[in-house]
Amino acid sequence: MNFVFLVAASYFSGWKLVRTLPEKSAYSLFEKIGEITLRRNGSRMQRLRANLQRLCPEKNSAAMDELMAEAVSSYMRYWCDTFRSPDWSKERIFSSVTVTREELLTGPMRDGRGVVVTLPHSGNWDHAGSYFCAMGFPLVTVAEKLKPEALFNKFLEYRQNMGMEVLSTDSKSMGTLMQRAREGALIALVADRDLSRSGVDVNFFGYPARMPAGAALLAIRTAIPLVTAHVSYTKSGIHIEFNSVAIPSDGTESERVSVVVQRCADQFATGIAKKPADWHMLQRIWVDGDFQERS
Repeated sequence: MNFVFLVAASYFSGWKLVRTLPEKSAYSLFEKIGEITLRRNGSRMQRLRANLQRLCPEKNSAAMDELMAEAVSSYMRYWCDTFRSPDWSKERIFSSVTVTREELLTGPMRDGRGVVVTLPHSGNWDHAGSYFCAMGFPLVTVAEKLKPEALFNKFLEYRQNMGMEVLSTDSKSMGTLMQRAREGALIALVADRDLSRSGVDVNFFGYPARMPAGAALLAIRTAIPLVTAHVSYTKSGIHIEFNSVAIPSDGTESERVSVVVQRCADQFATGIAKKPADWHMLQRIWVDGDFQERS
């Protein structure tokens, strides 16, 4: 219990401190933290390297070291952004975001239709969410509970203050998401990893992985558009690239879901391959080798 309390307290203290530092000092601090973390080469760094090696099998050891340094720098930038972004103005949010094919999202939303956006853990997805919340779109997402609970509540408050409605990952969330979809909400789901039995099997960069079915189910059951988004860092902010996902009309629901999730996985892979350093996947993603299924 004391350890859990210390973890939460350290996050809260860091969150407060980083918001008070000058911007250049704050980002320099996180760069140094990243360098130390990379040198220590703990289990999460080892997992990140293994994941990136599957994305870039052609890279030799020196090139992989360079990619790892870029990836950890990107990851630290994400955390510094997260701590400091509650103080960003709408003007800063708008000026720091560029978008490709934005009309895939804004068109249906302005017509009163919902849209499901599914995306991988790339760039800063919260920054992207704050951009569309600032445009006045009702945004709904789902978050898995973190431990300690106080830390989860802090992130919940952080996203709610952006204007998001955040649902927990329980049996009621799908029903609520379907209702919000029919009400014309923007539903954003980070969806490049689901190692449970309910995950859908996909081929991802040539290896077996599992991804969640939620976004595909919503699009199939409510007939609203499904769009993938890839978020990557730019020098001054982020870039979001949208692509539409075709929904097959033939087959059982399960067959259609499998096709749609694979199409999303393929689009994720295309985006990630362009900016691999911005894919913040420090956990297991593939289900081969010594993988053991979660319940």
